[in-house]
Amino acid sequence: MFKLKKISGWESIVFGMLILWAVVSLLPLYWMFSSSFKSVTAVVKLPPEWFPVHPTMKNYINLLSQAPVLRWIFNSAVVAFAVTGNAMLTCSMAGYALAKKKFPGDKFIFWLCVGTMMVPWQVWIIPLFKIVVRLGWVNTYTGLIVPALACPFGVFLMRQFTQALPSELIDAGRIDGCGEFGIYWRIILPLSKPALALLGIFIFVASWNNFIWPLIVTSSGSMRTLPVGLTTLQTQFRTDYGLLMAGSSLAALPVIILFLGFQKYFIKEMTLGAIR
Repeated sequence: MFKLKKISGWESIVFGMLILWAVVSLLPLYWMFSSSFKSVTAVVKLPPEWFPVHPTMKNYINLLSQAPVLRWIFNSAVVAFAVTGNAMLTCSMAGYALAKKKFPGDKFIFWLCVGTMMVPWQVWIIPLFKIVVRLGWVNTYTGLIVPALACPFGVFLMRQFTQALPSELIDAGRIDGCGEFGIYWRIILPLSKPALALLGIFIFVASWNNFIWPLIVTSSGSMRTLPVGLTTLQTQFRTDYGLLMAGSSLAALPVIILFLGFQKYFIKEMTLGAIR
């Protein structure tokens, strides 16, 4: 039989503080989901209703009937999956090349990627928008996706992870007759699953929640992403908080599902990083 480890007084205090902090951190998320099932008056009621007394689906029904939410979700999904898939592919390739291959300028390219991470993204908006306008990509999927394809952070992450992999595995692959693509596909990618999962979570969440760039580059309701579309639900004289909470809940669900689905890879990468 398993024996429970005795917890000291200090450990109990630490665990209690962590549990309390977790509850405080999850409180806004709970309030958002619970408020999506309340009426307008119940959301702003004082003292607040922590549990919906008269739960209703009216907010979700009104949201789907008054706004093209499904179209906004589709646009966000197309952009997020396209950007994430490209980042996982190209960053893993670049990380393998910069970590395990020696060629002229490899150090310069790596530090150039690191240097671009230090440039605030606000600096890029105006020149990037001028390029998109000249190319005729305004209000298109191309304009939403292509500017986000470059990911210096992903190159840095995959390079650092791949560098820690044993080079002997690559040599063994060459002995067995694998070419460069075979080594990348059969050896590097399977071993890089934790880092790829971590990168995928970061890029997907950032792309799904991106607000400023889709707001700038889209001009029609049919091309808006979900974060941009939800802001149109507010009017100058009235804000339906129940409607906003329902939309925010729909926007948060894919991110929560993604994190829970890849949580084991996320924790594994954090553990490997601590060991290294």
